[in-house]
Amino acid sequence: MARTGRSVLLLLLLLIPTALSLLLLYERRLAVALNPIQRKDFPAGIASQGRSVEDSKLTAFPLETASSLKEPVGAVLLDLEEPLKFAKHSIEPTDQELLPGKKANRVLSEITSGDGAVLKGGELIDQVTGRKAQDGGLATGSMDQQEKHTESQQQSSSEGRSLEGGKNPQKENTDGRSRNMPLSDTRVRDIRDQLIKAKVYLGLGAIRANPQYLRDLRQRIREVQKVLGDASKDSDLPKNANEKVKALEQTLVKGKQTQDDCSVAVKKLRAMLHSAEEQLHAQKKQTVFLTQLAAKTLPKGLHCLPLRLANEYFSLDPSQQQFPNHEKLDDPKLYHYALFSDNILATAVVVNSTVLNAKHPSHHVFHIVTDRLNYAPMRMWFLSNPPGKATIEVQNIDEFTWLNDSSSLVLKQLGSQSMIDYYFRAQRANSDSDLKYRNPKYLSMLNHLRFYLPEIYPKLDKMVFLDGDVVVRKDITGLWSIDMKGKVNGAVETCGESFHRFGRYLNFSSPVIAKNFDPDACGWAFGMNVFDLAEWRRQNITELYHFWQKLNEDGLLWKLGTLPPGLVTFWNKTFPLDRSWHVLGLGYNPHVSSRDLERAAVIHYNGNLKPWLEIGLPKFRSYWSKYLDYDQPFLRECNINP
Repeated sequence: MARTGRSVLLLLLLLIPTALSLLLLYERRLAVALNPIQRKDFPAGIASQGRSVEDSKLTAFPLETASSLKEPVGAVLLDLEEPLKFAKHSIEPTDQELLPGKKANRVLSEITSGDGAVLKGGELIDQVTGRKAQDGGLATGSMDQQEKHTESQQQSSSEGRSLEGGKNPQKENTDGRSRNMPLSDTRVRDIRDQLIKAKVYLGLGAIRANPQYLRDLRQRIREVQKVLGDASKDSDLPKNANEKVKALEQTLVKGKQTQDDCSVAVKKLRAMLHSAEEQLHAQKKQTVFLTQLAAKTLPKGLHCLPLRLANEYFSLDPSQQQFPNHEKLDDPKLYHYALFSDNILATAVVVNSTVLNAKHPSHHVFHIVTDRLNYAPMRMWFLSNPPGKATIEVQNIDEFTWLNDSSSLVLKQLGSQSMIDYYFRAQRANSDSDLKYRNPKYLSMLNHLRFYLPEIYPKLDKMVFLDGDVVVRKDITGLWSIDMKGKVNGAVETCGESFHRFGRYLNFSSPVIAKNFDPDACGWAFGMNVFDLAEWRRQNITELYHFWQKLNEDGLLWKLGTLPPGLVTFWNKTFPLDRSWHVLGLGYNPHVSSRDLERAAVIHYNGNLKPWLEIGLPKFRSYWSKYLDYDQPFLRECNINP
């Protein structure tokens, strides 16, 4: 019995090493199976699953099961010219994959290429995108979104590591550019794309044949529209937005399975596109009309202001209604400005900005001409708000007795019945497609008074003409010392664009125009002009102006306005000034560069978007409003605010 026990014990001792070796072998294989990512032959592992090594380079993102695959947004647009946009959720990793330090991030950020070189995440996306483009496959738009998302994911990981290590989280790429976060409205735009796709599905025959699915789809559309609301960026979306959008996406996947013919969807989309373009055209036309209407309309504040000023002016004694320094009005050694306007507030800004930026304000004289209605209010404004040491003169155009129908052909034309009908009879106005020429300002003689400067100021030899919608930002006394080389008009040329050349303003189908002018000649700007009045008189420019006005009595040479007659009158008589003297476009162009504004001596709000109107461009309004004291009693009483 004792011998048998010893035999069993000996046998057990012999089996122990064998069992231990089996356990060690099993543990090693188990570790390899649970952690395949650490194996050196990772691409080969993918290849063993039925994929080639070339395809393995495309698997930078985590693999998804068939049930979790999402259809790309806009898949029905394959026949259209617009690039495809994949739904953002189709490339979103799980929360665990977003955590810094996980192995999935390492696989995403570093993959070994076929030649053994290590590819970073961004380079991998570039390689995939390039291969797709060469193969004539998908457009690069969707891969760009994946690249942005990958860079954002890598940035999150790097920021987490850099914060832990005490380094600056704002690192730069190897090409020197900062890593930018995705656009704040990316998700909102994707949701809108999904809604467009869903609405297209509603019109497809195969979908409409399934009433139950049609009800579900409409319900999902209403839910997504409700959560989207007026959101313009991702942060505006409610918390349940993702849930509703995913439900819509799942419904669309079901709909795609029942609709295999994409040509029907393409036709539907093209019809929707055509309808949208027609609506856009109508909206643009209405916008132009409303903008023109707003530009012509007098705001309540600007209507109130002259009434209160006039009431105050007529309560003054006659001795209090006079301006000082009358002796300076005809002194040719001083700096004289001409302003012809019926806008009190705008005129005040022109005067204030010029005086405040002048080195010697007492040497500046402003000659203001307005109409009968605004004569008393204009005088009252400058009596109650004198511009420092500068000299002011305010005149009424109706007091120019020498300016009549016999001496001025344009005055006769402006008062003709045909001209009045053009502006005030709707049936004729509707026949003209160009609304900007139906602005009543062209009926005002104040707009044409600039062609009579030598007659208005016979004792002056040189003066600067300023429009009522300009702002002076620097001392401009240097204009008087410019040698104009015998030219009459000093102006900034505006031939940077083709529509600022003579061919834009004049009718070159007329033999008279075609014979005397060049359609490609540079135009120039009214608004800030230096006029040599002595040379003007010597060359008899006013008579030349009358000559061209008579030829254009039927309106066939040019349309209304003062620039076309100015171009023909001062043809070969204009001296080009440096562009920094006069920067234009602040009344219609929001893209005027800040560099040009900083260098400009005078900025011009030409266009409909005037700074005193609500439609004015907000980014440029401060340049104008800074020269008004809004605490002034008249402005407060009329509720005029910056």
